[in-house]
Amino acid sequence: MPAKTIISCAITGAVHTPTMSPYLPINPDMIAEQAISAAEAGATILHLHGRHPDTGAPTVDPSHFTDMLARIKQSTDAVVNISTGGSITMTIEDRLAPAQRFSPEMCSMNMGSLNFAFHPLADRYDSFKYDWEEDFIRRSEAGIFRNTFEDIGLVAETLGGDHAIKFEHECYDVGHLYNLKFMLDQGLFQAPIFLQFVMGILGGISAEVENLVFMKRTADKVFGNDYEWSVIGAGNQQMRLATVAAQMGGHVRVGLEDSLYIARGELATSNAQQVAKIREMLELQGNQVATPDEARAMLGLKGADRVRF
Repeated sequence: MPAKTIISCAITGAVHTPTMSPYLPINPDMIAEQAISAAEAGATILHLHGRHPDTGAPTVDPSHFTDMLARIKQSTDAVVNISTGGSITMTIEDRLAPAQRFSPEMCSMNMGSLNFAFHPLADRYDSFKYDWEEDFIRRSEAGIFRNTFEDIGLVAETLGGDHAIKFEHECYDVGHLYNLKFMLDQGLFQAPIFLQFVMGILGGISAEVENLVFMKRTADKVFGNDYEWSVIGAGNQQMRLATVAAQMGGHVRVGLEDSLYIARGELATSNAQQVAKIREMLELQGNQVATPDEARAMLGLKGADRVRF
């Protein structure tokens, strides 16, 4: 086991829509409130996407982040991690806008292109709260989540250097680990690197323990000992893969971006509820949860005093 286990919480994401859960935060105020509560429950890192204040649709307009980030920083010491994923419908330049404006300690970075699809979700609902939802969901069947080597290089160049942002390298399949190794060898990133195994997305590796072990063994072969790692178990494998990963020496991620549920058939009422559950499970099996400052030391972060919000 690591000395301490980092709990990341992904507050809202860009897949789930307002119709899917009344508890999903779908505007900046709701995101801030749930992020603060998640930190109070034990989340070390807060992974943030934006939502349009009027429609609840995914957004990367920096103005939709301003008040939200200020409230989070004022109320908690948690590490803020702004997504550069945005949505599969956005350009890489658009996806970089919030991080460029606010220069957080961390950003997610997707390590390869893939068919990122969630269109089957549309058939679960007879009607939708907002006009944009059904088309947004169904169009993902034809969507490609573009993250080329050129795109990855642009993210590294734009957010490295003066920004000194460290990346959560999101790997949706084993080939993405080799993409990262190639870019690391090109000098784009500096150790320690932080891997996030993203498992259970349609178009990526499935959320099975055997695949988690395979991803970890591959990372050991490719990166040696000079990395930290975590896991996302999308959907109903969220808690199961998190507890197994922690037993294997990894860190964990929960949040309504990854799963809307707290138990089979039972919607989670908040991100904090998921954080509290995984924290209890971790502590029962002997893991100690890292504080934000302990995570900063483990991941080599620049510190909250150097962000621009």
